[in-house]
Amino acid sequence: MRGAVLPNPDRTLAALADPTRRALVERLSLGEARVGELAAPFAMSLAAVSKHLAVLERAGLVRRRAEGRARLIALEPEPLRELEAWARRQHEPRSHDGYRAKRGGAQRTLSGTSPIGCSRSSVK
Repeated sequence: MRGAVLPNPDRTLAALADPTRRALVERLSLGEARVGELAAPFAMSLAAVSKHLAVLERAGLVRRRAEGRARLIALEPEPLRELEAWARRQHEPRSHDGYRAKRGGAQRTLSGTSPIGCSRSSVK
């Protein structure tokens, strides 16, 4: 990888929003591959596939390594694990007070006022 990229759920979700990138991740879950191998099933240029791979790389989902003149691409599963853990936490029961305490900021409540007493119209 060209530079250290910290996992970021927003970046991971954005990278996976594209069906081509999801297909590339699915293929890479079977093992590393050369860019040409990854590009073969798609009706697009090698440059276009490389751009998709760059997005996945910036999201920390893939890494590149050189083997002679070839560039091999491999899946980095950690951002997917973190995303899975986040999704699982969304199913855990918790109170709204616990959520506001965890978030540490002025969050709107269901009644329309924030914990600091602002009305819905004054909280943006």
